[in-house]
Amino acid sequence: MDSPSLTVVGAINVDLTARVERAPAAGETVADGVLHRGPGGKGANQAVAAARLGAEVRLIGGVGDDVDGRGVRERLADIGVDASGVQTTDAATGTALIVVDASGENSIVVCPGANAAIDADALGIAPGAAVLAQLEVSDAVISAAARTAGFFALNAAPARPLPGDVLEACDLVIVNETEYAQLPSVHDAPLLCVTLGAAGARLYRHGELVASAPGRKATVRNTVGAGDAFCAALVVGLLRGDAETDALERACAVGAAAVADDASQPALERLDAYAVTA
Repeated sequence: MDSPSLTVVGAINVDLTARVERAPAAGETVADGVLHRGPGGKGANQAVAAARLGAEVRLIGGVGDDVDGRGVRERLADIGVDASGVQTTDAATGTALIVVDASGENSIVVCPGANAAIDADALGIAPGAAVLAQLEVSDAVISAAARTAGFFALNAAPARPLPGDVLEACDLVIVNETEYAQLPSVHDAPLLCVTLGAAGARLYRHGELVASAPGRKATVRNTVGAGDAFCAALVVGLLRGDAETDALERACAVGAAAVADDASQPALERLDAYAVTA
């Protein structure tokens, strides 16, 4: 099967992750943390996942002129992601401070840095490209990407009100249950995917249920990159022409594989390795 081409527009971060038995309450200190430093950011996570699943991927975002920014570029090149659209800004490369407890649940503080300094007038998206974006970058960047895309998929996370031009451009919107409740404006999208965590996911066309898939059992290690892996898998499956139910099932299987991995950018196989049920 031909590899689909996908342009991902979004945030690039360095993740500083503290794994603890129990996350601290307000005003509390816990002293059993194990610190891990690794790549992250929803844009980079989705781009890397899509490339590992078999797509030809170009990432558009921003990093600083610093050690972290240079390291990001080198790593993306090693994975096979085209980073020629990643801008170098005056701000430092973005950082996410993450706490993950023994059950895999997380809390995150994002320091956007270069992600907030992307020049929306210089994205360099090919007209008519298939684009996947998220909301860790500015409305101006999202609007510019939506105007240029031929197919526009939006992972509306973290949830915030969407500009009208973005809503009109969306071919696919992906949200979790909380984001779905926060964003009634997306409920009538041409194609809307609502993820349900361990319970799977549902796909709606203009509000009508058209496909559903159960969750897959997994040993939960880290939920940080699971939603991003799911988004990448769903978009890649749809772009290559998979039936909607099959694309949804494979995306759920990829998400389950992602939660079993400690990394925000989990090791993934090609998409066809994630079988659908008979």
